[in-house]
Amino acid sequence: MKPIAISVVLAVLASMFVPVPARARSIELMPETNSVGVYETLHFRIASPETKSNPFDPDEVNVEVEFKTPSGSILRRPAFYGQQFELVRAGQQGRDKDWCYPVGVACWQARFAPTEPGVHEAKARWRDSEGAIVSGAVRFDCRPSGRRGFLRVSRLDPRFMEFSSGEAFFGIGQNLAFIGNQQYVTLSRAEEIFGRLRSNGANYLRIWTGCEDWAIGIEARKSAWGRSWSWNPPFDVCPDNPDRRCILLGRDGATVRADSSHQVALRPNTDYVLGGKVMIDGDAAVFLIEPHANGGTRLEVKTARTWTPFTHTFKTRLNEFWLIPPTFKLQGNGKAWLDRLSLTEAGGGPELLWEADANRPVRGSYNQLDCFIVDELVEAADRNGIYLQLCLLTRDLYMKDLKNPASADYDRAIADAKKFMRYAVARWSSATSVAAWEYWNELDPGLPTDRFYTELGQYLEEIDVYHHLRTTSTWGPSAKDCKHPKLDLADTHFYLRPSDQPRLKDEVEAVLDRTGWLREQAPNKPSHLGEFGIANEKWQPTAEMQSSKMTVDFHNALWASAMSGSATTALFWWWDRLDRLNHYGEYGPLSRFVADVPWTTGALESAVTAGVNRDIRIVGLRTRNRAWLWLFHPSASWGNRVVDGRVPPNVSDAMITVSQLADGTYELQWFDTRQGRVIRTDKAPSRNGTLQCEVPAFTADIAVKVAPCD
Repeated sequence: MKPIAISVVLAVLASMFVPVPARARSIELMPETNSVGVYETLHFRIASPETKSNPFDPDEVNVEVEFKTPSGSILRRPAFYGQQFELVRAGQQGRDKDWCYPVGVACWQARFAPTEPGVHEAKARWRDSEGAIVSGAVRFDCRPSGRRGFLRVSRLDPRFMEFSSGEAFFGIGQNLAFIGNQQYVTLSRAEEIFGRLRSNGANYLRIWTGCEDWAIGIEARKSAWGRSWSWNPPFDVCPDNPDRRCILLGRDGATVRADSSHQVALRPNTDYVLGGKVMIDGDAAVFLIEPHANGGTRLEVKTARTWTPFTHTFKTRLNEFWLIPPTFKLQGNGKAWLDRLSLTEAGGGPELLWEADANRPVRGSYNQLDCFIVDELVEAADRNGIYLQLCLLTRDLYMKDLKNPASADYDRAIADAKKFMRYAVARWSSATSVAAWEYWNELDPGLPTDRFYTELGQYLEEIDVYHHLRTTSTWGPSAKDCKHPKLDLADTHFYLRPSDQPRLKDEVEAVLDRTGWLREQAPNKPSHLGEFGIANEKWQPTAEMQSSKMTVDFHNALWASAMSGSATTALFWWWDRLDRLNHYGEYGPLSRFVADVPWTTGALESAVTAGVNRDIRIVGLRTRNRAWLWLFHPSASWGNRVVDGRVPPNVSDAMITVSQLADGTYELQWFDTRQGRVIRTDKAPSRNGTLQCEVPAFTADIAVKVAPCD
């Protein structure tokens, strides 16, 4: 394992994260700086009492920061317990990976983005079973900045979004759901993709943080002893404690491998201690098969049915960055149990093999490595003008408990989800690059979720002072979710498969059908297709998608959704395909075309149009005296061009009619949707509310802006 590259070290190693000993039952709030811009995030460290309480459970230890603004308002922000990491791009087996290593110890932190200039005052408040304490007040100054603030529902036109400043926002983007070292997109690659999106005018991404084992899974069943998709860990009840689980080696020759779902990072040339305890029943011994020990290390156990501790020390090589998972083997007659497996630096430090804990709770335990990765993504999005829809909760951890709103299981699901959302609000809500909280990816639409969304929505209104948009998704259309008053953004997912062809001929018709359905269900909300793409009957890429270098399905869905009245473009799902083909350039022409659409004036309507050439589909938007239209010939669909291999004809005899335009003379700018440039300019009159014009010759599609002549 040789390092391929040690490129940009992105770790936050500032002194603010070095623990400061706290006096008994005292708390101190320390800002990283005493000056910050409006809508910029100010980081705080909180020196606090030692406690054995669960830092992720506000019922056990509740820490918040109270802010007094220059205008006299009092804002309360939850604090969070977090571990910092160092990030280096390292290589393994010819592939770049992200090497993330814990720095210092976990501590209490807080984040705040002031929304008004002037001097602010802040105090930290701590409450646990021993009582409540308050820190001294600290002050910091907020200066004006050019930032536009947080995304919200437009006040003038609730079908669209705007910033706190009132400036309109239209989302242009895609999914980038799975991020991790096991995925096509690593953290470092994601940051590169953010830059490519920015340079091409894209500004919106949907990202999962509840991926279980395969990518970011903040609250997930990540274990060194099994994987969620074939869950069969060697767990057993501890022989001396029925309330604990341990690892069983049950027969001669049995082995268990402590293989974490995330590859454990190690420092080169560093001493480590691997420890734990073993109990043996019978005439047997346990061997540690560890590559640093020649042939393995025998763990001697002298007393049967008694826990015997063991330690094994080793030093990493100069070019060694990753742990080779330790394997334990039983030899002889009997069985053995393994418990309390631990890996730390010899001099002490954070636990590195935390996934080996068979008793770690799944709900209510927040993976600090994945939280750090989300930190990095949120900051990278901010640098690149990208806004993130974070899909937060791990569906399969909760779905079974949401069947009966009157049950104790339902109550616990709400309580646990509130704690998770509190942590998310504390850690990420101060970032303006966070556009929306999405509760689930594709929950069962038949579940009675109204109470869940009502109570969680009310809770967020209390704790999220920035009032981020709230949304959800289901694996089939859910009209009740679109209509729910505590869900701000209506969402549905759709994949065009061969079985849909009797109803929907191509991707353009599919986009227009689904965006139209959303508008019917939620006429006064922003709405969008949170996932969209073409797929086979198993919702996987088709053979043509895997072999063709064309992405006409992506191009067509992008333009159709932008002109449909949706709040964002359809968020395309097949991100690895777009990246391999480097088709981010598709965003640029659309971004420039819609730059002057008045999304939030309340004057925007669907265009009323017709074409002399009846094969042409026309979809667009208009105001009283402007229009933005996209013309598409169905021969240019994915099915026709790629699956059937047809060449779209050159369209040279088309006319369009635009209705409901104020009378006057208009300029028409005809736009090449792939090159992003104006190819012809015409003038035409509107008489009695109707404008008619000849269309330039085109192949596949063309767009036009209609505006009054000066």
